[in-house]
Amino acid sequence: MPVRIRIYGKEAEFSQGCWSCDDDSLLALLEALADPRARTEQEEREHATYAAGRLGGLIATPYGWEAAPMPAPEITLGDVMPAPAPRDGGRSGGGLLGLLRRRR
Repeated sequence: MPVRIRIYGKEAEFSQGCWSCDDDSLLALLEALADPRARTEQEEREHATYAAGRLGGLIATPYGWEAAPMPAPEITLGDVMPAPAPRDGGRSGGGLLGLLRRRR
């Protein structure tokens, strides 16, 4: 069963791993996110919800149109940068200018 979404006022359907839409620019955005592995009805619904959430759209439900939830970020700042090292009161003397600090 195809899943319908609405993004930027345009409707699109996702069925059997392919998107269909009248708007070419929206179709290009959706095809970039297309998951050809989505074959079951549940997988199609999950993928359509993901795509609508990524683009800030709505998804069709039996009760009408509902805002799609934003998906969790695929990468976070903690994945890229390590946590800062705890400071020990500035006594480590680290860095190049640590040699010039006055000792107590």
